[in-house]
Amino acid sequence: MYWQDLLNETVGALLVDRGMTVSLAESCTGGQVMKCLSDVPGSSRYLAGGVVSYSNDLKIKMLGIPGAIIDQYGAVSEQTARLMAEGIKNVTGTSLGVGITGIAGPGGGTEEKPTGLVYIAVAGETKTNCQRCIFHGQRAKVRSSATSAALDMLRQYILGIG
Repeated sequence: MYWQDLLNETVGALLVDRGMTVSLAESCTGGQVMKCLSDVPGSSRYLAGGVVSYSNDLKIKMLGIPGAIIDQYGAVSEQTARLMAEGIKNVTGTSLGVGITGIAGPGGGTEEKPTGLVYIAVAGETKTNCQRCIFHGQRAKVRSSATSAALDMLRQYILGIG
């Protein structure tokens, strides 16, 4: 068993054990976190689904993110990631929501927001945690690293250690 499979199964088992559900709003990972969670047999017990929201328009219309937030801070920002997580949680009615936004590359980076910059947020009943990450490598590596980081952050949130 690969470590990714173990992480996927661990997150699933924790969600089932605690009677929790999760939904996701993914941008730069393109649905990879949902894929990992759904790879586990029986994942329909905890995975409601989600949205791949690359466009700002979809972030605004589907997730309820104010356009002014995206205008002020950008689609790749802590503020947007937090609102993505909270928005998908509210839209789906799940226990937890995960929001991921970033610059997977190879282009699109700036000095202020370099390629590999990813914000990952997990929203629960009373708090939303967000991490700023910088991942290195080609596009596939950035997306894979962000996916694993999101799953581990979700694991930590469920356990109350993150």
